[in-house]
Amino acid sequence: MRYSTQVKPISFLKANAAQVLIELAEKREPLVITQNGEAKAVLQDVASYEQTQETLALLKVLALGNEDVQAGRVKPVADVAARLRAKHAATPASRERKMRA
Repeated sequence: MRYSTQVKPISFLKANAAQVLIELAEKREPLVITQNGEAKAVLQDVASYEQTQETLALLKVLALGNEDVQAGRVKPVADVAARLRAKHAATPASRERKMRA
C-alpha cells in the first residue's frame, strides 16, 4: 500500500473532519496528515487500529517464544502434559468427579 496517495494537509482535515472519518471507515486505509508540508500524524479507523494492535500483540508473543527457544527455556511436550495431568488429578474438583463416576 502506498501512503503517498492518502496524504492531506491539516487544513483539509479541519474543513472535512466528518467526511474524512467516513472515508477512513469505508476504505480502511490510513491517512497521513501534514503540517507545513511535513508529515505529522497518521489517522486510522478504529477497526484497523484494533486489528493492528492484535497483530502486534501476537508478534510480540511469538518473539518472546523464539527468545525462550534460543535461550533453551523449553521443555518436552510430554513432560508438560504429564505435569498438567498430575496437577489436574490433584485438584479437589477432579477428585470429586472421580468419586461420582
